[in-house]
Amino acid sequence: MVAVVRVKESVQTPVERSPDVEMGEELIPHERYISPAFMQQEWDTMWSKAWLVGCREQEIPEAGDYVVTEIGEESLLTVRGENGVPKVMYNICNHRGNKVKFDQSGNAKSLVCAYHLWAYDLDGTLSHVPDEKDFRQGCSKEQLSLKPIQTETWGGFVWFNLNADCEPLSEFLGMVPEHLDPYRFQDMGMVMNQTVEWDCNWKASVDAFNEVYHVQGIHPELAFSIDDVDVQIDLYERHNRYLVPFQTYSPRLGYELEEVPEAIAMPMQAVGMNPDDYKGRVSDVRQAMQQQKRHNQGNLPRDYSMFNDDQLTDDYHYYLFPNITMNIHADSMMLFRQRPHETDPNKMYFDVQMFAQMPDGAELPEPPEHEQFKHGERSLGLVLDQDSVNLPHLQKGMHSAALDGIFISHQERRIRHMHHTLMNYINGNYANDA
Repeated sequence: MVAVVRVKESVQTPVERSPDVEMGEELIPHERYISPAFMQQEWDTMWSKAWLVGCREQEIPEAGDYVVTEIGEESLLTVRGENGVPKVMYNICNHRGNKVKFDQSGNAKSLVCAYHLWAYDLDGTLSHVPDEKDFRQGCSKEQLSLKPIQTETWGGFVWFNLNADCEPLSEFLGMVPEHLDPYRFQDMGMVMNQTVEWDCNWKASVDAFNEVYHVQGIHPELAFSIDDVDVQIDLYERHNRYLVPFQTYSPRLGYELEEVPEAIAMPMQAVGMNPDDYKGRVSDVRQAMQQQKRHNQGNLPRDYSMFNDDQLTDDYHYYLFPNITMNIHADSMMLFRQRPHETDPNKMYFDVQMFAQMPDGAELPEPPEHEQFKHGERSLGLVLDQDSVNLPHLQKGMHSAALDGIFISHQERRIRHMHHTLMNYINGNYANDA
């Protein structure tokens, strides 16, 4: 039976600032980004112990639907069983170690290894062995069925944990369901699903989205659509967030905008406002858009009563340790999943998924086809292209003898918090994950 972390009804996302967390000011060793030995430590103590996202339930709506997820050197198979329940298993035939499924997704009535046609039921039970009598030692179903992995669901996602003795998903998530259940992720439809191979360590990718200090350098055009200064940062036990005001402009500009910039005009039009008719200050557009959405609630296809006013415009940006980054808005979410390379600490897989909130009562759309490519082969859009161009240069610099370590400011403290949590895993400080 797969446990489900239940969605709480009529709960609003807490907005209170979290207490300050003292994590020191020392340099973060750059070896953590380049060392094969540290990469192995991460696998032994963290990747094989923490809860991870396998796939979207939307991707496996029918019995027999499956999705393959690669994490490190392991290949995992998430299958919707005949009982309607998703289950994660090792994607490894216990005859000779061949992958049971080579493709990324599909549907099957049974799981058949292409090498020697060993077959398994959708729940992983060994069901057929050609020439079974030739195995004089016998073919024990208990020994040779696909190895199951701890599986739970929350927010429309299937989660797994490679540690058979792991804590429940609800304990790992901690405050996350209370904070994010109002967004009703289970009612969001996936509209984009891409994987890009990046030449950097997975943590470099996490870092890039865990601070807005870089916005003024890498994304200067965002100064005309977000406030990258007045950002609330909250650190919790394992996870963290920042709340970024959107549909406004950065105080770094140093002057009052006289005209609504195009980056704000387009979102205004999307909520039924004409920028040419707007007579107020540009600095007040954000609040005006919030009021527009709130006052037109009855004419909109979705219910916004569970959101505070800021959630109607802003980016509630959550990082779920170790590798999920969520840019969350009232009508959409952009999710990043950072996966380590199989053997090289200087490479990673960057999964980008886009979700749109469906009108109340609407069915989820058919999930998009998964696409995978290498950095530079295709565009991810201006902002992500800017990040991806920068990261390989950062990764190369991590190898320099001139670098003593990662020098972190207070506004970059989400990075330090991630490392603090990572080292808690490596040092065995999570008893349930030991």
